[in-house]
Amino acid sequence: MKQSISSFFLLTLLVAACGTDPVPKPKGHIRIDLPEKSYHEIETDCPFQFEIPDYSVFQIRPQHQDKCWFNLHFPENRAKIHFTYKEIDGNLRQLLEESHQLSYEHHVKAHDIVSEKVERDSACVYGLVYYLEGGVASPLQFYLTDSTNHFLRGSLYFNVTVNSDSLQPVVDFIARDVDHLIQTMRWNPSSCD
Repeated sequence: MKQSISSFFLLTLLVAACGTDPVPKPKGHIRIDLPEKSYHEIETDCPFQFEIPDYSVFQIRPQHQDKCWFNLHFPENRAKIHFTYKEIDGNLRQLLEESHQLSYEHHVKAHDIVSEKVERDSACVYGLVYYLEGGVASPLQFYLTDSTNHFLRGSLYFNVTVNSDSLQPVVDFIARDVDHLIQTMRWNPSSCD
């Protein structure tokens, strides 16, 4: 009897073991539907103008007295670009150093920080764009200035857990919007006159 139970168990095990080998599921990625690019110019009392994406929302930051501190909100992507504007009053060097320090605070988590120079002589728009790679809180930061009167800084943040692989398509998408913003930037009054 013991032998027939053992034989039955062994036969059951052999039958269960026969079949196709298990294959692990391939890793999937979340599908991200990104809208078509289209832009409009913002209307503010700030000393600059530029175009923003139609799928973004311009929001003045009410907790600040300065009317030119604002956010550009991307609700579909749970992202915001925080903007701060300051008039230059003999403190350009300090503003540049501050912007550099704020960008490089993320070096602990960043795999790499790549900076790209902005030079639009025709509009007196100069600056740097910082692309921070890796699991950082702010993967894109930039500043724009005319070097004499105006200084505008922007930082991209997401309201999600940082996962640079999953967020990269959205970061790249918004980076193209930041590039468009830079290309359409104008100071009021123009510093080039």
